[in-house]
Amino acid sequence: MDDPTLAVLAFIAAAAFLAGWTDAVVGGGGLIQLPALMIAFPHAAPVQLLATNKAGSIAGTSVSSLTYLRRVRPDLRTALPLALAAFAGSLGGAFVASFIPRDAFNPVTLVVLVLVGAYTLLKPELGRSSLLRFSGRRHYGAAMLTGVAIGFYDGALGPGTGSFLVFALVGWLGYGFLDASAKAKMANFATNLASLIVFIPQGAVMWKAGLVLATFNVLGGYLGARTAVAKGAVFIRIVFVVVVGAFIVKIGWDVVQQFWG
Repeated sequence: MDDPTLAVLAFIAAAAFLAGWTDAVVGGGGLIQLPALMIAFPHAAPVQLLATNKAGSIAGTSVSSLTYLRRVRPDLRTALPLALAAFAGSLGGAFVASFIPRDAFNPVTLVVLVLVGAYTLLKPELGRSSLLRFSGRRHYGAAMLTGVAIGFYDGALGPGTGSFLVFALVGWLGYGFLDASAKAKMANFATNLASLIVFIPQGAVMWKAGLVLATFNVLGGYLGARTAVAKGAVFIRIVFVVVVGAFIVKIGWDVVQQFWG
């Protein structure tokens, strides 16, 4: 593949910064970054796009994870099993990623986003504070099941993983948005790492683009995590709803064009 032009690199850098900020606050940065890569590299294979997206995203999730860890101090008794399960699920998903057709990306993501957005809007009290629905082994089992399922999705497809993790931790386990965002970042770092363990030996990463993404994803991720910690759960919920709504419109239009364009 030809080297990207300066204009292409500037375009993906801007997308990576916005993706890093969004991902650190509510997750779902891949729904900005991955479409940007699809536009910038229209002839790239799906596995190349996924791998390069992960190379950029892992830098941002590492910084935002550390920021949340220092400032929110999430309970590691839940966060670590969640992250380990997500790592295992993502490994499995990454192995099947090369067999998934590019046309499958948008319809699957759209359906999940609509369900997530509708549920969040219908429950305005959701995520304002932590009110755990399970205790003991059931709680840890639910966290690990969440990690495996969403981790597999992240390895195989990827877009929206952070948002889905936040939603699952809030809507199913009962965490507040701030605590859920902190745990989600740790799990998302684990899924990105697992995917790259599979993708790098395959030679799937477009490294020049990946390094640009990584640099600007870090900047956006650091700023986003600090903003989320400072503003709290209400701010995160508002951003979550706005981001999910925007993604539904964007991906919905893509699906319409895909099947009827």
